[in-house]
Amino acid sequence: MSKLKSHKGLLKRIRVTAKGKVKVRRAFGGHLRSHKSGKLMRSYSSPNYVGKSDIKRIGAMLKMRLKPSK
Repeated sequence: MSKLKSHKGLLKRIRVTAKGKVKVRRAFGGHLRSHKSGKLMRSYSSPNYVGKSDIKRIGAMLKMRLKPSK
């Protein structure tokens, strides 16, 4: 049987931490920043983890066991 491959597009967008949580970048922070408040822009830089509802789907795409963040 051939080797199972992980989803390359997903691998470019996430980081898996040492404890198995999935760290992602929050959406809408990349451009069109002039009308967004400083408070909102600072919140984009804070760490964001994948929730319980998506963790099973992402684990299947990566072929690994992951932990949901609390």
